[in-house]
Amino acid sequence: MESAAALAKELGRWNEVSDFYRRASELCRECGRAQPASDALAKGASALEEKSPEEAIKMYDEACTILEDDGKEQMAFDLYRAAAELYIKMEKYSDAAAFFLRLGSAADKCNAMNSQCKAYLSAIIIYLYAHDFQQAQKCYNDCSEVQAFLNSDQNRCATKLLSAYEEGDAEEIKRIGQSSAFNHLDHVVIRLARKLPTGDLQAIKKAADDGEDSLDEDDLT
Repeated sequence: MESAAALAKELGRWNEVSDFYRRASELCRECGRAQPASDALAKGASALEEKSPEEAIKMYDEACTILEDDGKEQMAFDLYRAAAELYIKMEKYSDAAAFFLRLGSAADKCNAMNSQCKAYLSAIIIYLYAHDFQQAQKCYNDCSEVQAFLNSDQNRCATKLLSAYEEGDAEEIKRIGQSSAFNHLDHVVIRLARKLPTGDLQAIKKAADDGEDSLDEDDLT
C-alpha cells in the first residue's frame, strides 16, 4: 500500500496518495501495530504538505492520536512539531500554538521536561507573533502552573518577553528575540521570535496599564 502511495505521488494523483497511506495505516492497526500505523499516516502527511496541506494536517493529527492512544507519546514529538510548522506556513498561528501545547502535554506524561518547557515557550512566542497578547499571557499563566515550567529558563525568558510587551519596549523585545535563549527552539519558531515585536505595542501597553488599575485581588489568574 505504501509503495502504491509513493507511485501515486510520482504520478501526481494526490487523492490516491492519501487513500493508500490511510489504507496502509488501517492494515497496521488491524494487526495491533500502532507505530507502523502512525508512520504510514506521517509519510502521507509529509507527501501532501505542499499539494494538500489541510489533508496533511488531518493525517498528522491522526498519526499523533494513534500513538497517544497506545501510550507512546514520546514517539509523536516530531509529528507535533511537523504539524505546528505546517500550520505556521499556512499562517494559522492559534492552531500551531495548540499543537505545541499538545506536545507539552505529551512531554509531561513522558517526564521530558526540556521538551515540555520548549513547547510552552514556543506557543507563547507564536501567540505574540500573531498579535494575540492576551492569549500569550493566558498561555503563560496556564503553563506556569506546571512546576517544571515555572522553574525553567524558558519561563524566565517568557517572563522578560511579556514584561517588555507590557511596557511597550520595542527595543527590549527585539533584544530578547535575538538572544541565545531561543536557539534551542525549532527553527520555524526562532524565525518568528527574531521578527518580534509585531502588532500595536502601545495598545498592549495601554491594556496592561488599564488592567493594573482595575486588578481584582481575588482573581489573579
